[in-house]
Amino acid sequence: MLRKNTKIFVSGHNGLVGSAVIRRLINKGFKNLLTVSKRNLDLRDQKKVFSFFKKEKIEAVINTAATVGGILANDKFKADFIYNNLAIQNNIIHACYQNNVKTLIFLGSSCIYPKKSKLPIKEKYLLTGELEKTNEPYAIAKIAGIKMCESYNFQYNTNYKCLMPCNIYGPKDNYDPKTSHFFPALISKIIKAKKNNKDKIIIWGSGKVKRELMYVDDLADACIFFLEKKTKESLINVGTGHEMSISDYAKFILNELNFKCKITLDKKKPDGTKRKVIDSKLALKYGWKPKISLQKGLQITIKEYLYNSSK
Repeated sequence: MLRKNTKIFVSGHNGLVGSAVIRRLINKGFKNLLTVSKRNLDLRDQKKVFSFFKKEKIEAVINTAATVGGILANDKFKADFIYNNLAIQNNIIHACYQNNVKTLIFLGSSCIYPKKSKLPIKEKYLLTGELEKTNEPYAIAKIAGIKMCESYNFQYNTNYKCLMPCNIYGPKDNYDPKTSHFFPALISKIIKAKKNNKDKIIIWGSGKVKRELMYVDDLADACIFFLEKKTKESLINVGTGHEMSISDYAKFILNELNFKCKITLDKKKPDGTKRKVIDSKLALKYGWKPKISLQKGLQITIKEYLYNSSK
């Protein structure tokens, strides 16, 4: 059981998920949180990471640090995605073992599962088929992290858990059109179109592929919930169970902003996996569940986006 003064290291604390984890930990009264900037610690540097863990006497870890991005970034920066993620997670997981850190949360993504998985996707479907080619290097890195955690749990009796979320959105998201995921890209495009009185927006692909979305604070709560849990399973899906098409998400944002414009589809661009809704029954069985609706989460996200863009 975690104490309020348990020393918890949150890697990647400035990112979308890491910043939400810090917010939720503070809200829950945890007082001994450890963070470090990229400038002060390159998590890809094994010697520095091992030295950092030895010095800091860390008791628990939530690893949100990763190289992530949307379909364009995954397809263009394959080497970065596989090398950076393997290096970061290898260093952190092994440093935890070396320094007797018994509890760790490792985060992945639903893209670890085969492209043609049965739906909804259960944890047991991992490694049962071919991956989606556009994000294969990232997925392989994350699968390696899962297997590393499973192996350490087996050999060293650690309590390392791997949470696999659906698509995540919220404050501090990445809105860069070259590297962002689909939902922040839609938010940015539509807000800019409204601001500039455009009569249409262009979205990638057929618009028919479906995605499951969850607000980032729900994932942060899952991280904290499972950090404190002893589970039989190393791999646990966390999602909402609700999916919509990309076109329907665009319409949802347009409606929320009270803005009308035409949605034009660039069908020459890739779609990615057609559907990948995950089965979160295992997480629900342990007592975790998402709480924030898409409408509420979108309202908070838009407010934060408009505030930051007005600076």
